[in-house]
Amino acid sequence: MGRRYFGTDGIRGRVGVTPMTAEFAVKLGWAAGRVLGGSDGARVVIGKDTRRSGYLLESALEAGLSSAGVEVLLLGPIPTPAVAYLTRALRADAGIVISASHNPHHDNGVKFFGPQGGKLSDAIETEIEALMEQPMETVAPETIGLARRIDDAQGRYIEYCKASFGDGRLDGLRLVLDCANGAAYRTAPAIFDELGADIVEVIGGEPNGFNINLDCGSTHLQALQASVRAHGADLGIALDGDADRCLLVDADGEVVDGDQILYALAVDRHQRDLLRGPVVGTLMSNLGLEQALQVRGIGFERAAVGDRYVMERLLAGGGLLGGETSGHTLCLDKSSTGDGCVTALQMLSVMIGAGCTLRALVEGMTRCPQVLINVRVAGSAKPLLETPSVKAAEAAAKSALAKGGRILLRASGTEPLIRVMVEATDAESAHQHAEKIADAVRDAAQTVHA
Repeated sequence: MGRRYFGTDGIRGRVGVTPMTAEFAVKLGWAAGRVLGGSDGARVVIGKDTRRSGYLLESALEAGLSSAGVEVLLLGPIPTPAVAYLTRALRADAGIVISASHNPHHDNGVKFFGPQGGKLSDAIETEIEALMEQPMETVAPETIGLARRIDDAQGRYIEYCKASFGDGRLDGLRLVLDCANGAAYRTAPAIFDELGADIVEVIGGEPNGFNINLDCGSTHLQALQASVRAHGADLGIALDGDADRCLLVDADGEVVDGDQILYALAVDRHQRDLLRGPVVGTLMSNLGLEQALQVRGIGFERAAVGDRYVMERLLAGGGLLGGETSGHTLCLDKSSTGDGCVTALQMLSVMIGAGCTLRALVEGMTRCPQVLINVRVAGSAKPLLETPSVKAAEAAAKSALAKGGRILLRASGTEPLIRVMVEATDAESAHQHAEKIADAVRDAAQTVHA
């Protein structure tokens, strides 16, 4: 049986439309409680980002879990990696995050962690979906699950992040911090401030339920770049809505993306003989990352797009570091999942240890020109990839680029998009071929979904 609702990162969609409805969330909570709860006394933690719809989904999931006899521990607004950590720390059977990550406020989602803070397997997600097809049965009144709030959840997570930095300090370092009006709007400033950094400005630190990721965060870096330059800061840190991603901006306002972060962390650990297994990127990782690591004698592998697939490849190969260009970085020696604040702290630790700037830290990697075009479609995205016109455009581009480039077409697992990625030896070729393929996708979409 295939998965109907679960995508690459949980279940996601527009609020008010199945599966992001109260009715669906109640049934999902019940099914998840039955599958993940396991036995009497089971407990599940729930965290959320700052979307107003989080209240609706939180209450519905709580009702479903309680009806399955599961105790619910409510964490409130808190980063996704904090839920992973507190699932372990509170010895819960599972963790649930209500978030649509970098998506706009009108979307929301639900994703799960197992008892050790890792993402669920495809098999378990399929089992939850299968149970949702069955009639919902509430446990006996005496065994209905209770719910309570964990008042010190944010404080626990702040201390956890600080501990990941070791004994170091950030005294004298001038930072600009962009919290994306999201889940880390309280925790992130506290983490860096308590470690001694001088936070000269916080962007995206005033969520109102609707402004999450709006012209801020890791998907909109312009405000952060301008602020770093204006304040003469040493660097800027950008998180996304649920704070599992991190991108950086150097002192000149230039972006340091996830590939460059992965390169710097890998080289540092390799030099200190702490790197295990190959570094794992994705099909979208820049060819320049692979080439730079190869020069250093560091193994590199590509996984399917999505941090869960990066994680699977790391675990299979005994690896330590992996990630995506978007800034979702896995440091398995520090965290069980992607954590934006931990990633930033690891980069700051490497900078301080090397006594150099952020720009100097990533100079050893030269990015190949890469163009990514997201083509939004009205209907199902995957069938468009098989249309003759799209396949012909892709084949023509591959023939023209030969071995001097790389092309990737894929349907997004979180949004109704076809992602067109082209790498070439020069930017003009990358743009030309990407636009031709994107045009073919748009034309096919008009025909198929007319």
